Amino acid sequence: MEEKARQLVARLAATPDSAVRDLPFVHRALTLPLLSAASAALRVPRLLSRLCPRRALPVPVVSVGNLTWGGNGKTPMVDFLARSFHRLGISPLLLTRGYLGGDEPKMLGRRLFDTSAKIGVGANRAAVASAILQKYGYIRHSETFCAEKKLSATSELESGKIGVAILDDGMQHWSLLRDVEIVMVNGLAPWGNTHFIPRGPMREPLSALGRADIVVIHNADLVSEVQLKAIRSTIEDNAAACSVFYSRLAPSHIFEVKQPLQKLPLNLLNDKIVLCVSAIGCPNAFVHTVREMGPLKIDRLDFSDHHFFNAQDLEIIQETVKNLMDQHGKDTIVVVTEKDYDRDPEALRTLDANVLVLSSSLQIMNHKEQGEDEFMRKVKEIIVVTSRAKSHVVDWATS
Repeated sequence: MEEKARQLVARLAATPDSAVRDLPFVHRALTLPLLSAASAALRVPRLLSRLCPRRALPVPVVSVGNLTWGGNGKTPMVDFLARSFHRLGISPLLLTRGYLGGDEPKMLGRRLFDTSAKIGVGANRAAVASAILQKYGYIRHSETFCAEKKLSATSELESGKIGVAILDDGMQHWSLLRDVEIVMVNGLAPWGNTHFIPRGPMREPLSALGRADIVVIHNADLVSEVQLKAIRSTIEDNAAACSVFYSRLAPSHIFEVKQPLQKLPLNLLNDKIVLCVSAIGCPNAFVHTVREMGPLKIDRLDFSDHHFFNAQDLEIIQETVKNLMDQHGKDTIVVVTEKDYDRDPEALRTLDANVLVLSSSLQIMNHKEQGEDEFMRKVKEIIVVTSRAKSHVVDWATS
């Protein structure tokens, strides 16, 4: 019942005003007015939260956030930044609240196990950061990102000291000052119906883009050039000074749910019957990626974002697999995302089917001479400028 309600809210939140008249009467007369009232009520505490005092960390803070819920590529961007800083010889601290079962920190922990990244989980991310910085130590802004200094990757990584904090889902997290504000935009559904949660997907108005230093249009490979220009125009109208980049999720390999350390080739799905099962913010992008791998037939089961698969869900999946096998006379492969796997791998292992996990990584796309190197160069450039401005801030982490 709860899952059906969440799916209904998600559908209504994706319904533009022009299509409201096509909804069933009960939704037009009752559900939408209730959601609209809730949207108005929730804006008050969000506005009040901005009045809370903000604290500064003794290391640069890179915030990764968005204006709309789900499917914007925040977690893949956090993963990308963590690996990029690690390659630069800077140990990153990832700060996440661990929302709804903590699938995101679990996934980040598994993917980044071979790096110097530390992960702190908790709603009070200032307190979490303070504890971890005291435990491992840190390298000050000027020592790490000074433009004149060449980083000694080996020595700084071996010291274990933290050189940068990455604030996951940070745009609406007001308790920490940040040096860089990165805003992710889902190119497939950039602003939804423009209403606020829960009537729509918007967390803040478009004018909030004015706080962004960098805006990344995600899933840009799945969007036409005309649509990209329209999205970019909206961004520039609200954030004229920010830099705009484009990103995509690039599949790297597949692994079985019972053997997460293995790496199977992507062509394993070629000419196969595939059932895509996901509980993520943008399932269309996932299904499109799988379709590009050349399956003979593809079907899908979509659940609401962060949903835990219960016994009834597993029965539905099992029954769908059986029907596809009967229909096509071939074995059916179930494919899930990494977030679905990390949310509850044990549940997926109970399925009487071949269940595979698609592993993907965010890539900054080369677009008009802007690619990965330019992106990280811009991040470092902003950090140097803002760190100098913050040089007078009292170091509270050891006080």
